[in-house]
Amino acid sequence: MKRILYTALALLAVSCSEKDNADFIPAYTEGGIDFSQGAKPITDPADDTPREPAVVGENQIKIISYNIRTGGADSGTSNAWTTRRVGTPQMLTVENPTVFGLQEAQLYQADYVKSSLEGYDYVGVSRDTGTATGAGERTPIFWKTALVQMEDWGTFWLSPTPGIPSFGWAEGSSYRRCATWARFRHIATGKRFFYINTHLDLVRENRQYGMDLIATKMKELNPSGYPSFLTGDMNESWPSAVFDPLTGVMDNLREIAPETDHFGTFNGFKSASSIIDFIFVSGFTPVAYRTVNESWNGIKFISDHFPIAGLVEFEE
Repeated sequence: MKRILYTALALLAVSCSEKDNADFIPAYTEGGIDFSQGAKPITDPADDTPREPAVVGENQIKIISYNIRTGGADSGTSNAWTTRRVGTPQMLTVENPTVFGLQEAQLYQADYVKSSLEGYDYVGVSRDTGTATGAGERTPIFWKTALVQMEDWGTFWLSPTPGIPSFGWAEGSSYRRCATWARFRHIATGKRFFYINTHLDLVRENRQYGMDLIATKMKELNPSGYPSFLTGDMNESWPSAVFDPLTGVMDNLREIAPETDHFGTFNGFKSASSIIDFIFVSGFTPVAYRTVNESWNGIKFISDHFPIAGLVEFEE
């Protein structure tokens, strides 16, 4: 199947609402559902039809960017990780990405995602310690091991000292920010591609310098110029001067894909208005882009961001 159409799924997308998960999870009472002892599926009366995994062609790559919402937030509410997490494995199984990047993931969240899926592995380190098992958020990259082989990977920090865990350029920066990169070989075609996954800062100065650094690192770490992806929560809307370093280097897949949408990506567990999550590409033929805004396993909002998905083909 040379092309995969997202039109049918887009028509199924549930429109955003001013309600949060408490209004969608059957029999939810404040603090009354606890999945801390393991994932237990929820019956969703509005969506009880099995969903088949998306078809990805032999010459194609399916990619997802997903701010998973850090697990320490929203404790005791209907939006707590222990409640909403059961929707993520279904979403990823149905979307069937070749590779995907998470933002705001704690170690236990990344490990949960890996253990809940078949055939995926991941790399990534704590942005605070620079270690694989350290506490703190990370931007891990996952890949489907039967389809691609990870050849090399690393992390750099969005700061004046990118080689070590560090804060950004602006005085008083509150969070360390980093980017995870990886080089892959696509097994079916033998072709290689390069991937950076990141989460830009809340301070605009740091976002601007951070994107400058990412554009520089894209060339430095990918000297062979393999087809590339850049995904992330950029905390910036399009268009913006923050993205100027990518001009002539990468394209916003949402803007160039033959099939696309312009739904908001940040929902705040209520409504989606701003588009701050992105998939940038270079060296691929764009096929489709979509905002993944359905409910999953009875959970209306699996995060305060909707995942976004892209489909591309290797150029002949």
